[in-house]
Amino acid sequence: MLVFGISKGIVPNIAYTYGARKPERLRRTVKLGVLYALLIMAVGVALFWIVPRQLLGIFNASEQMLEIGVPAPRVISLSFLFAAFGIVTSSVCQALGRGILSLMGSVLRQVVLILPAAWVLGHMFGLSAVWLAFPFAEIFSFLLSMAFMAYLFRTVIRPMGQPK
Repeated sequence: MLVFGISKGIVPNIAYTYGARKPERLRRTVKLGVLYALLIMAVGVALFWIVPRQLLGIFNASEQMLEIGVPAPRVISLSFLFAAFGIVTSSVCQALGRGILSLMGSVLRQVVLILPAAWVLGHMFGLSAVWLAFPFAEIFSFLLSMAFMAYLFRTVIRPMGQPK
């Protein structure tokens, strides 16, 4: 939730900066947004690896649920750092008026990749493999987000610094 807050918080700054044609400030905002998102997600990864049993205990999980559930946050958290970049990239796309790129990335990650991957992994390798769908989807989405950012820097941000 904190990362979503950061990503939504940088949208007005990026949009105003884009309108003011200040590419360096825009780059700095994107870099800071990604950096803070990565730091927050790194804390999440650490928590999910160090105290997964205690986190699940908040929900009064039974011993059987803990047996199934403790490996899940550890595997899922492997995707957090990749997700941080994707979440910020989605907001950057929106701020620069490229909402369709944001939509494509989100739909790909949350529907097109994760659901079929979870189904296939579950059927082929059992319940414990379902959790691998999260890192799979996030890594693929990270690569797509990198391509989107390269495209935006090449076609939108870099030309801002050039005279009209």
